[in-house]
Amino acid sequence: MGDLAPPEHSSLAYLGPTGTFTEQALYTQDDLTALDLRLAPSIPDVFRQVVAGEADLGFAAIENSIEGSVNVTQDTLAFEVDLLVQREVVISIELNLMVAPGTALADVERVCSYPHAIAQCRGWLGEHLPDAEVQATNSTADAARQLAEAPDGHTAAIAPGRAATAYGLDVLAADIEDHPENQTRFVLVAVDGIPAPTGHDKTSLVVFQRADRPGSLLGILQEFAARSINLTRLESRPTKQGLGDYCFLMDLEGHVADELVADCLRNLHMKHGDVKFLGSYPAAGSNGAEARSEASAASRSADEWLADLRSRIQG
Repeated sequence: MGDLAPPEHSSLAYLGPTGTFTEQALYTQDDLTALDLRLAPSIPDVFRQVVAGEADLGFAAIENSIEGSVNVTQDTLAFEVDLLVQREVVISIELNLMVAPGTALADVERVCSYPHAIAQCRGWLGEHLPDAEVQATNSTADAARQLAEAPDGHTAAIAPGRAATAYGLDVLAADIEDHPENQTRFVLVAVDGIPAPTGHDKTSLVVFQRADRPGSLLGILQEFAARSINLTRLESRPTKQGLGDYCFLMDLEGHVADELVADCLRNLHMKHGDVKFLGSYPAAGSNGAEARSEASAASRSADEWLADLRSRIQG
């Protein structure tokens, strides 16, 4: 359902056209679908609209459980814009092969879709359409839209089922992804603002090394290990400043309001180079509400225990 979007936010940009998985994820968040929704032609343009003040919020895919990071999202957030993550949303991905009405599987000579979607269906395509030409599009729904606008009887698109409905296409094969546990994570971003801690949070960072020297990554990781902070994602990305110059993209459990997390970030910034803070926000998950409730109860219990100890101090 999602937390309530801040009242000052009235518009949201997301990757179009109609029928994308981004739209599918967006429509799981009732508070966001009540905003003025604006389609963008690409993920960088989603963020550009937010930075330019043309939209208050942006919503984009950032990671897939099969193919890993959506690099265009990661790189834009890390190197090109200053935006903060407000929320993450995770949905299951079901990919479908769709065609113009009257097209049979034997007629298909070309398959169009977003590169991540094509990669997630390699096995199925290799078995059923081994000789088909593969063509990349800006999004899964864009492949469906282009097919609907110019049907030729030999082209298929890989897209969500909602795209077939939106563009009047027939689904030849459903759920063609190679791995059934296929999920994609999306992030909601804004120019400013850090959501209040919930007890079940995640923090995202980019850590730039001061120098390429032996043990630099170990030194960074020791800051987390020393405080028992769990990293849920660690990835190196080229900084685009030269060969061998890399930074580290990290997701960790906890919120910048937590003392241990704050102390860790302070030391990272002081000892290991520039740190770009991408946000602290509620973590997704079907057990999120339960985990937050348990964390809140544990926090109250710990506060009471500590208060009792302090009450015994003499003098």
